[in-house]
Parts: sequence; C-alpha cells; structure tokens
Amino acid sequence: MAPAPRGAAGGRTARRVRRVLLGVLAVGVAVVWAFPVYWMVLSSLLPAARLRSATPTFLPTGATLGNYRSVLDGSGFTGALQMSLAITAVTVVAVLAFAFLGALAISRFRFRGRLTFVVAVLFVQMLPAEGLFIAQYKMLSSVNLLNSVVGVSILYTAAVVPFTIWMLRGFVAGVPIELEEAAMVDGLSRTKAFLRITFPLLAPGLVASGVYAFLQAWNEFTVALIALQSESSRTLPLWLRSFLASSANRGVDWGEVMAASTLIAVPVIVFFLLVQGRMTSGLVSGAVKG
Repeated sequence: MAPAPRGAAGGRTARRVRRVLLGVLAVGVAVVWAFPVYWMVLSSLLPAARLRSATPTFLPTGATLGNYRSVLDGSGFTGALQMSLAITAVTVVAVLAFAFLGALAISRFRFRGRLTFVVAVLFVQMLPAEGLFIAQYKMLSSVNLLNSVVGVSILYTAAVVPFTIWMLRGFVAGVPIELEEAAMVDGLSRTKAFLRITFPLLAPGLVASGVYAFLQAWNEFTVALIALQSESSRTLPLWLRSFLASSANRGVDWGEVMAASTLIAVPVIVFFLLVQGRMTSGLVSGAVKG
C-alpha cells in the first residue's frame, strides 16, 4: 500500500490543529459565559463575612444554606412564585394558541387582507413598549383587571404574539404541504391529515416558541410594575426588587440577594431540561425522505 502523500498528511495535521484551537476557543467562551452563573450560585452559598472579605473566594468552602433559608422564610416569596407561575402558564398557552393559528393562516392560505395582516404584525413590533404603558393601565383599570393574573397575561400575550407568529411561520412553511396531500390520498380528511402528519412535525417550533414566551413572561418587569401595584400580587422580578430595597436599608446582604436570584432561575432551568430534547428542527428534514 502506497504511503499517503506528504501534502495530504500535512492537510490532516492542519485540520486537526484547527479543530483543537476551535475546541479551546469554544471552552474559553463557555467558561466566560458560565462564570456569572457560577458566581451567583457560589455567592448564595457563602456567609456574608466571606463575601465581604477583600480576598475573593472561588470555591464553595464553608458553604451554607442559611441564605436560602432566610429567603424562603421571609415574606412574599411563595406568593410571588405562585403569581409568576400562574401568569407564565397562562401566557405560554395563550401565545402558542394564537400564534400557531396566525402562522398557519399566513403560511397555508391565501386570503383577502393577508398582506395587511402581515404588515400589521410587523408594525406592532415597531411600537415602543413604554409608549403603551398609560393606555394599558387605563384599559386594565376600566375592566377591573389590575393586580390580576388575567390582566397581566393579556398584556404579555399581546406583546409576545407578533414575534412568535414570525417564529412559527418559518416552521409551518418548512413542512411540505405534500405530506398532508399524500395522507389525504390515503383516505384521511384534511383535519386528520394535519393533526396526524403535520402537527407532530411542528413540535420543535412550538417548543422553541414556548421557550421564548416563557422567558418573556417569567422575566418581564416593566409591564408588571405598572399593572401589579399590590404587594400581594407581585411577580418574582417585582419581589426581588422590593427584597433588594429592604435589604439595602440594613446593608445589602449579597448572599441572600444571590440566593433569591438563584431561586428565580431554578424554574427556568427545569423548564429547559424538560423541553431541550424537542428544541431541534431535525424531525422536519427527514420527513420527506423516501
């Protein structure tokens, strides 16, 4: 067997070195990205005296759960958690329902006013959120929906739906309509063909859109600040703001603040772990083979 040409061997070595360098760069970027999260969790496990020391601590030596106990035993966290979970759940369900129907309409059908609808969706995205605060407050106040899950969920849904329609539109358009037509030739009705063939292939798009809606509703602060003015109806971002303000009066306890921030991040991490397996559009790419 003839030996490999010297040029080919040199090319493989160059590619191997390039892969190693890219791997090192990727690890460096990952470390930079993950360090603030690590520092938040680490700070939540350290006592106040260690955090105020002039020498920084990078390892959880002498870790304690006292900061978490202080946060959980304090007033307001449980109520704020329930409020955030309720608003986020309602928002995600409503956004997916409305955005899915809108994306399906503009991707699958040609109807009068379709272009106007598309332009309206784009126009809504251009409106500054701050310019709507007074109108939103007056609207909720007129129907007695201030400090309520329904009222805030309506505002969140209206804010997230336009962009979510555009997200789902690409997924719907990526599923060939020929799949439905083939199923209809085999005897299925249009509705059954859509539910059995097309809808399962849209799962990655629905999951991605649901993640976007979840993050927007879970982390939103300014609209909640306008619509939720009662202390008994605060979401977690509002609760964290008041918690930080009350802590500042006696000297900020950064351990408790970081513990509170970590607790707010836990539901997001759990949600991502539940849906990460579906966050891929690879199912669509293999649907038309054969």
